[in-house]
Amino acid sequence: MPPLLVIDHHNGVPAYRQIMDQIKLQIATGVLAAGAEMPSTRTLSADLALNPMTISKAYSLLEHDGALERRRGQTLVVRAVKDAEGRSARLELLRTQFAAAASLARQLDIPKDEAIRIFKASLDETQS
Repeated sequence: MPPLLVIDHHNGVPAYRQIMDQIKLQIATGVLAAGAEMPSTRTLSADLALNPMTISKAYSLLEHDGALERRRGQTLVVRAVKDAEGRSARLELLRTQFAAAASLARQLDIPKDEAIRIFKASLDETQS
């Protein structure tokens, strides 16, 4: 099972999308390694108290995106990716987060140069 999936029913993001985003992040960071078996739809739906169709939709879309693949016996596993493909996936996750942060900065009427300064300062803090 993925180490930790948390569904926030109040953030406006559909549960299947939250599952997808969290699994993609866990794959990109190496928390879920290539070949790791995913829990069954029934098991994960029980663990998260969600409709099995929600899990099935997330898994199907992850399979379509190339993050997961079916093995004999219908077991879903994390698909092995080439280094360049993994880097591309990590960059896409970062782009998604930047887009959300940029939208928030615009909504808060934060000037672009100040938002960039805040981002650079955040990067420096994490490297310390």
